[in-house]
Amino acid sequence: MPDIASIDPRPFIGRDLGKVTLIKELGRGTMGIVFIGYQKTLRRQVAVKILPKLITHNPIAQQQFRDEAETVAIFNHPNIIPIFEMDETDDFFYQVMQLIDGSDLDSVIKDRLLHPLPAKRILPLGQTLDIILQVLSGLGYAHDKGVIHQDIKPSNILMDHETDRPLIADFGIAKTAQAEIQKGDNVIGSPLYMAPEQAGGETTDGRSDIYALGMILFEMVAGGLPVRDRTPQEILIRKICDHANLFTKKPSQVSPLVNNELEDIILRALAGKPGDRYQDCRSFTDDLAAFKTRFCPVGAAGGPGRVA
Repeated sequence: MPDIASIDPRPFIGRDLGKVTLIKELGRGTMGIVFIGYQKTLRRQVAVKILPKLITHNPIAQQQFRDEAETVAIFNHPNIIPIFEMDETDDFFYQVMQLIDGSDLDSVIKDRLLHPLPAKRILPLGQTLDIILQVLSGLGYAHDKGVIHQDIKPSNILMDHETDRPLIADFGIAKTAQAEIQKGDNVIGSPLYMAPEQAGGETTDGRSDIYALGMILFEMVAGGLPVRDRTPQEILIRKICDHANLFTKKPSQVSPLVNNELEDIILRALAGKPGDRYQDCRSFTDDLAAFKTRFCPVGAAGGPGRVA
């Protein structure tokens, strides 16, 4: 049976889905292929995610695709990508959503690392904190609606080039309770950003998303994550069995941007036990916003190069 990676997008180009015509492929992931589409009625471009029925006879995957659309359709938040429509044809399921003119945060982080000047290889601290605070706002909204994302990672945060606004994407494995663990060695989610309880197949809640966002904050201020292990399987095992030794260095040992206060915030978000983490997005936001106010004053072009 073919998988998403092996699907030829060419037969889809030019196809009409209701009032939307598929123009070109934009990207693909485990839960579908995303195309740029043109919505003729409103004369605008949209994003269209399709899940070919050819590659999934799994009713769980099909239900997850439907659940994502139904879940996000009720959301109304500036940091969550809205879904306009969900339907199916004889060949595939599809979702029509807002097209974001920008890059995902993973690309932003990696592109900065290629800058010829070492001092420019990570975003200014103030900009990083703005991004994390806005994502926290979106996550807090979802959690208040009873929805846990369960796959927060840089590639699922899209940056609007015009507004610099981050938008959370891909609620495809979002759940309100127990994380779904596939049979075998595959865990639904992304091992590097996944909380230990999710890696171990235990009950997840909003604190699992907080852990993932703590990983992103660490990565953004450091330009990378100093993890001891390299393969996804090794990382999963380390998170389950030896989380205290997941990192080879503390944030302050990797980045000159991190002082003791910011390090405490990052490490609290990344606590191995959910009870030791921030218990909700509001408490995480309060500490991070207070830190930003003290060390990244308005008009300081993203804050100082180093906080002491």
